[in-house]
Amino acid sequence: MPRPVAAITGGGSGLGEGMALLFAESGYDLALCGRRIEKLEQVAEKSKALGAAVYIQSVDVRNYESVDNWLIKAREKFGQLDALICNAAGNFIAPSIELSPRAWKAVTEINMDGTFFASQSFGKIQIEDKRPGSITSIIAAYARSGQPGTIHSAASKAGVLAIMRTLAAEWGRFGIRCNSISPGPIHTEGTDKNLWSFPGAEKRMKSTIPLGRIGEVKDIAQAALFLASPQASWISGADLDVDGAQWLNGGVFGWDPNDLPGPMLALMKAMRGSKS
Repeated sequence: MPRPVAAITGGGSGLGEGMALLFAESGYDLALCGRRIEKLEQVAEKSKALGAAVYIQSVDVRNYESVDNWLIKAREKFGQLDALICNAAGNFIAPSIELSPRAWKAVTEINMDGTFFASQSFGKIQIEDKRPGSITSIIAAYARSGQPGTIHSAASKAGVLAIMRTLAAEWGRFGIRCNSISPGPIHTEGTDKNLWSFPGAEKRMKSTIPLGRIGEVKDIAQAALFLASPQASWISGADLDVDGAQWLNGGVFGWDPNDLPGPMLALMKAMRGSKS
């Protein structure tokens, strides 16, 4: 029997890397894309050590032809596709009044355009092949509620939620399931360096989470693996909160970004400046 194939955008680091490794360990072959080929190569080597065949390609998810070319080549290599994980995203904290048009465009294009382009290409392939499949997009609980400092991310991720639910309604007759995952705060290399390194930041975040801990990459990877699996064959159009019930308690950024500690606020402004 051929191994199932999972395609993951943003597969070179963080959540994307964690999902790739768990899918590889669970018997999947992988098609990974991202901006930096060297990062993808590192994840590919780790995945191959777990028994997976891997196809990697540098892709700009904001460009349909780039995404479509990656998925077509992956299908040519493996002969099939089974699951798509839309994980590529752009985000940073910014008060709405300070957000530049360029920064708004960068985040909304990566999050919303990138998800639609990958989903549309995957859907075309699956429908042409008369093959069922699943699409899972990584969003955030604040896509449903809004949160201070996240207008660009919240608006685009709300758009992704609408994309998933619309495609679930349209493509169910083809056996294509479409869902999303809303993670809470997660320990990754990036967040450990840029967020939790500030004195009191992790303690403050934990205080907003009823289960009392910051999430791990494996928490999200396990949810994605479940939604792609036959065990989730009657789940479509759903948004799965994986955040220790934080969304019931004010959300990730339940405070004004201007109230953040001085050094943390300075970092956020520097990150924002690099995109403006």
